[in-house]
Amino acid sequence: MRLRERYEKVLETLRDLKEASLEAPIIVEGRNDGKALRSLGVEGDIIMLNSGSSIFHLCEHIAGRYSAAVILTDWDRRGGQLCRLLREGLAANGVRYDVELRARLTRLCKKEVKDVEGLNSYVTRILASTKESFTPLSPQEDSDDSPFDGWP
Repeated sequence: MRLRERYEKVLETLRDLKEASLEAPIIVEGRNDGKALRSLGVEGDIIMLNSGSSIFHLCEHIAGRYSAAVILTDWDRRGGQLCRLLREGLAANGVRYDVELRARLTRLCKKEVKDVEGLNSYVTRILASTKESFTPLSPQEDSDDSPFDGWP
């Protein structure tokens, strides 16, 4: 996949994540993951998995406040294990969960980024290498007005 294509797909996925966060909390592993999402413009609730409570209690807490959640653990082995445990815990508590956004980011970024924390610097690197200067997650007023207009 060419850099431009990957960049567009990463930005599309991050926009989808930002939109999803307005309806359901995003579950991440730690504080730095949450900071990275905030710096990318995610405005909704972010829940830290490593906050001291067990996954079981976290899932019960989420079930008491939300009907759905987005799981965005890192795409390493441990992140995959946590994702599975969260899926099971949320399902047992009647909470719908989304892992599709995590899967898309994993496919698009796995070689360059190993965790949620690295997403912000990855987007910054892509912006620098494409020499584009715009806010990556700002809503576009006109969908025909692509930041890539005029590329060869």
